[in-house]
Amino acid sequence: MRPTQENPVPGYRRMLEPAYWPYLLAAVLGCAALVEVAVREAGQPLTRPLGALLALAATAPIALVRAMPVVSAVLIAAVCLISPLIGYPPTVAVLVALGVACYVLGRQGHVRTAGVLIVPFVAYAAAPGVAMAAGGRTPSIAMLAVTAVAAVAGTARRAGAATARHEATDRAIADTLMEHVARGERARIARELHDVVAHHISMIAVQSDAARLTTPGMPAEGARRLVAIGETARAALTEMRRLLGVLREDAGTEVTRRPQPGLHQLNGLLDEARDLSAGSTRLIVHGGVVPLDPGIELVAYRIVQEALTNARRHAAGAAVDVELHYRPGTLLLRVRDNGPGPPPAGRTPGPGGHGLTGMRERAAMVGGSLTAGPAPIGGFLIEAVLPTTGGEE
Repeated sequence: MRPTQENPVPGYRRMLEPAYWPYLLAAVLGCAALVEVAVREAGQPLTRPLGALLALAATAPIALVRAMPVVSAVLIAAVCLISPLIGYPPTVAVLVALGVACYVLGRQGHVRTAGVLIVPFVAYAAAPGVAMAAGGRTPSIAMLAVTAVAAVAGTARRAGAATARHEATDRAIADTLMEHVARGERARIARELHDVVAHHISMIAVQSDAARLTTPGMPAEGARRLVAIGETARAALTEMRRLLGVLREDAGTEVTRRPQPGLHQLNGLLDEARDLSAGSTRLIVHGGVVPLDPGIELVAYRIVQEALTNARRHAAGAAVDVELHYRPGTLLLRVRDNGPGPPPAGRTPGPGGHGLTGMRERAAMVGGSLTAGPAPIGGFLIEAVLPTTGGEE
């Protein structure tokens, strides 16, 4: 059961928390020092109170070691230096308190204070008259050893912890740099695959379809194999694009790059066309609108984008209609303007135009087709037929 205001933590459990250990240690050492003084001064009842008072004076300051380590260590050291001079050598509990205080000094980084604190014990142990003090030279040597060893141990522990933190920081920085380099390399590979390999694979699909449609008298087996080549190329392109998506997400570029556009962004594209052209631009939708495969929507968006660009270039100021016909299994896309139409003398911008070639390649890449030429009532017409999958699950 968790403690609440109605059910507070029991006192004995609270004393075991880290914030209370100095008080608990002071109580334990004080009791141990009193017992040792009582045993040592059993035959001298007149001097026992002074010995008990000195023992408590040397152990009680350990309660301040967490909040005021310097004050605690100085008080304990002072009592330890005075006690033998007046006939009371330090008890074992007092030596433990002295060692704890010096260890905490070194552990918390008070290295100079710990060094200064050792000096009186060195002088005390080396003084000629120490042998005449209570207990002889043994207590002075014990106090010097406890003070020096505890201070060095605390300082070494602090240095080790600092070294471990620095090593952890260096490892984290190195891991971050390696991850950054790896992500950059994966992003570079993704770009190269997209710029080079995707174009060539799409050309394989286009050329196989073109060879099948333009070669007269082709045997049925040859036409079947060309269809298989086109389908394999398109499948390979789809798989490669999935791989590119994994590489780009792994490279951490999904935050900085925009999602691929689709048909739901056509209104923004048409608004941009209206701003750049003096003519009007309309979007006409026939049939029930259904979500399509992202690849189909991307191809349709790019075809409309390129068609609007061509209209602005070759029929500046002309009105443009963009029509979407949603049919079962097919999306019919028409972009028509009322401009002057194709150039005279039959010079249509068909196979020779890079924009139209790119649109045909995009349509063929998803198994569709695209035609371009003069519109029935004037102007220029681009018509694409794209197969659909009926939407995403």
